[in-house]
Amino acid sequence: MKKLIVILIVIVAVILIVYRVKVVLNRTRLQETTIEKGITPVQVELVKKGNLSLSLNLMGDVKGSEEVDVFPKAPGKLVELKVKEGDRVKKDQVVAVVDRDVDGMKFELAEVTSPVSGMVAKKYLDIGAQVSPPSPGTALFQVINMDQVKVVVNVVEEELRDVRLGKKAEIKVDAYPDRLFHGNISLISPVVNPLSRTAPVEILVPNPDQLLKPGMYAGVTIDLGEKKDIVLIPAYTIVDQGQNKKVFVVSEGKAMSRPVEIGSSKDGWVEIKSGLAENDSLIVAGQNQVKVNEPVKIVAGSDTTSSRKGGEK
Repeated sequence: MKKLIVILIVIVAVILIVYRVKVVLNRTRLQETTIEKGITPVQVELVKKGNLSLSLNLMGDVKGSEEVDVFPKAPGKLVELKVKEGDRVKKDQVVAVVDRDVDGMKFELAEVTSPVSGMVAKKYLDIGAQVSPPSPGTALFQVINMDQVKVVVNVVEEELRDVRLGKKAEIKVDAYPDRLFHGNISLISPVVNPLSRTAPVEILVPNPDQLLKPGMYAGVTIDLGEKKDIVLIPAYTIVDQGQNKKVFVVSEGKAMSRPVEIGSSKDGWVEIKSGLAENDSLIVAGQNQVKVNEPVKIVAGSDTTSSRKGGEK
């Protein structure tokens, strides 16, 4: 299956390269073509509909699915540590012992237990230290559940509309460059940070071999699904005028300007929400030389591919 996916990716890449080379050659041809004075040569393509697979690429931090500091329930002196960093512990397992004696008074030794199952990630104190319960208290250990980890990414507010609970995600880390880890979105923050305009999103990833370590930096690709049967055009055909975008088409032998509303984009293709229709004659070379409502000469052109795949937000 992986080999098939790689082959498909290579085929798509080759098709895109061949297409771009053809466009470059045609542009050169336009520049070298001698035509009637006052008539601009252009290349056109018929606008087609296609499919666009969408994804969102982000960077995030790996964290344990549970990260808990272990506190004693009573104040006293730490007299025994039963675990060390790297040890696995179970929920309610005794990890330390505290002597609660004070001057003139004797108390039973107090056992300190782990509130969760996981691995001892940090030991904060040594035997002989004075400890106390939380608030503010003194933590003895940090225990992390690493059988599952979560990758936390920050998603900008305009992209939150496309992010849904349960969406699939692929995870890559520098420690294992040839391996993909898979997870699903488990939490989307209900609030947006007013300074960064982003919201934290958590992706839960099974980690049975504990290869993913808390603190690692991870690359994340979130699958946003596929848009089908939409108008797609090459990004380079769009004339950018700040917030206003337009393209040029040929109608009755003349160049006409069309304002367009753009949507998602990927790999050089842009979704057009409004302003163009299927089979419009889109100028793909020479659009920066034409003038509105003036004659043009079509010197090259071919139909664009009817199915475009890709889709990075």
